[in-house]
Amino acid sequence: MSYIEKVPTPCYVCEEELLEKNLKLLKRVMDEADVKILLALKGFAMWSTFPLVKQYLKGACASGLHEAILAREELGLEVHTYSPAYKEEEIEHIARISNHLVFNSFGQWERFKDKVFAANPSVSCGFRVNPERSTAPVELYNPCAPFSRFGVTRASFEADKLDGIEGLHFHALCEQNVDALESVLEAFKEKFGEFLPQMKWVNFGGGHHITRADYDVDRLISVLKAFKTRYPHLVVYLEPGEAVGWQTGPLVARVLDIIHNGMDIAILDTSAEAHMPDTLAMPYRAAVRRAGEPNEKKYTYRLGGNTCLSGDIIGDYSFDEPLKIGDRVVFEDQCHYTFVKNTTFNGINLPSLAVYRKNGTLDVVKNFGYEDYKCRLS
Repeated sequence: MSYIEKVPTPCYVCEEELLEKNLKLLKRVMDEADVKILLALKGFAMWSTFPLVKQYLKGACASGLHEAILAREELGLEVHTYSPAYKEEEIEHIARISNHLVFNSFGQWERFKDKVFAANPSVSCGFRVNPERSTAPVELYNPCAPFSRFGVTRASFEADKLDGIEGLHFHALCEQNVDALESVLEAFKEKFGEFLPQMKWVNFGGGHHITRADYDVDRLISVLKAFKTRYPHLVVYLEPGEAVGWQTGPLVARVLDIIHNGMDIAILDTSAEAHMPDTLAMPYRAAVRRAGEPNEKKYTYRLGGNTCLSGDIIGDYSFDEPLKIGDRVVFEDQCHYTFVKNTTFNGINLPSLAVYRKNGTLDVVKNFGYEDYKCRLS
């Protein structure tokens, strides 16, 4: 791409054409299955792209006050908010700007329901439930793991306290195909199906990897249609995060130095710890453009971050040509679950944000600096 040498480094670049491709596919699912798809801000919150997003999706799901405000101010569509626990000093503000408000426990519902409806009589409230079934590939991201803090299990579900409740929400997937949804949906109906006739909506949560190349979109549409046939009165929501930002653009970094200590090590102006946390948390191996596995190509390097953390290592990669100081290194598919997790650990600068427009122009929409580091401290 022509922009690679033009962007400041490090920099996340969202390619507008690729984002719209994902949005069009999600719109197809909505239209053919008669469901609503929301943007999960926890996975993709680049609000400079929201004028495009709002042309296709129905709204956003928020995990608390700040995401809800962002959704209301910058997207302006439906705002659905869920939090494991709400703060008393925030609940009325959240209620005022939310269309749906999902509670994680009956204790929070009983504590806050009067304040919620006083703040917004039209808000639709629901419960997150735990179907206690998940095939999430990584335990760290398994919402239904033993002793999970997410959702009410059937054993703890207080059926006599549903007055004012209009919906049920579950989330048990993690970047998975439709077969995982089918399994979880079966458990959800077994445990909570008896309550669906009295509900107005149901939310199937996130983790649906709809825009991945091997995702069975037609089968998803069939599954959703079958559910809608059985429960025609229910509005069905999905809220993928990674499916919106999936494969929409890279993180561009630059080689600052090359040293040798048993192997060649390239120090970059980015960081696994601060900029690509999943490389350490999952673990996850970021794809690097035109690079291979260690020793697959002629020149192998360990790519390291520019912080003082010894483990700030992105990984070992091989290249056809030797790396040089100043070379750009392009990490593919870095627009979801990356900049939403960034930190200024060690004072390292946050990567810039850019949008590569469909007309071929590059807009650097945000640069960060010292004040962004300082304002997080006091």
